Amino acid sequence: MDRTLTLLGIESSCDDTAAAVVRLGKTGPEILASQVLSQTALHEAFGGVVPEIAARAHAERLDGVVEDALAAAGVSLDQIDGIAVTAGPGLIGGVLSGVMLARGLAAARGLPLVPVNHLAGHALTPRLTDGVEFPYLMLLVSGGHCQFLLVQGVDRFVRLGGTIDDAPGEAFDKTAKLLGLPQPGGPSVEAEAARGDAKRFTFPRPLMDREGCDMSFSGLKTALLRARDALVAEKGGITVQDRRDLCAGFQAAVADVLGMKTSRAIDMVGARPTALAVAGGVAANKAIRSVLETVSAKAGVPFLAPPLRLCTDNAAMIAWAGIERLRAGLSPTMDFVARPRWPLDDRSPALLGSGKKGAKA
Repeated sequence: MDRTLTLLGIESSCDDTAAAVVRLGKTGPEILASQVLSQTALHEAFGGVVPEIAARAHAERLDGVVEDALAAAGVSLDQIDGIAVTAGPGLIGGVLSGVMLARGLAAARGLPLVPVNHLAGHALTPRLTDGVEFPYLMLLVSGGHCQFLLVQGVDRFVRLGGTIDDAPGEAFDKTAKLLGLPQPGGPSVEAEAARGDAKRFTFPRPLMDREGCDMSFSGLKTALLRARDALVAEKGGITVQDRRDLCAGFQAAVADVLGMKTSRAIDMVGARPTALAVAGGVAANKAIRSVLETVSAKAGVPFLAPPLRLCTDNAAMIAWAGIERLRAGLSPTMDFVARPRWPLDDRSPALLGSGKKGAKA
């Protein structure tokens, strides 16, 4: 398929309502527009994402976000070649909101509809931003997911390992809540850690002695809770510096685990991957990114991190994944269901647990 393709993408799997228009032409892909409406303020008082509130907000906002994306791109639905929509995994109410809108638009306009796995959107983003060739290694690290994927093709993913409980982003959010820091927890903990002593508290590095790439972060969060409680019992509370040191120690432990497991994932691939790519909100953490860059350089593998706006949930990655699928000859279809769980690699054993920002897959 050599002709120009322009797709509308719709994403509503968690707490970001998003629409985007992406075009693939002779000079490569171009993001014509990418609109994202965050729901952070709606969930802030609850300390996490409330599925019912998220679903209602998506239903109320999706029409407007799609209209804004089309207007920003300077195109109408008549100039769109197809629609790509997140069909899972995620909070099922939100996923359904996006799927129903996409189905209605596709049916009304006679447009092909491409169901997209949210994780595939993340995994294929390095091809949108950097044109990386297959096969490459992807570390998807966010609030709801953490896994290593060998990306062999548009629809060929091999999961090498992942978290068996809390995802790193979820652990950061819980840590922030335990220490009285604002949500989202990642940026709050990172800011405190920058002024803390990472060596003051000794935190565990879970599963470091286990072969393979599986990870666990729930015990790390529990260790921080015990350290905080010990300080409270000893001094009647924690100081600002105590909090900074706790954050620094926690962040260093997460970075060490991700660095070691990334090194093992590279070794597991065997033949040298074309790149190590990282996506997800946690990829914005400077300390973690620095560790991953060091591991990548030591292995002689190029390191890629898409811009933050394309690392977190967005619809441009969904539109691009739809373009990739159409180019690969994978047929669009109206015959699909929204899925709360949808593993990219259904041949590997299921990961355990379910993060607060979506089901593990």
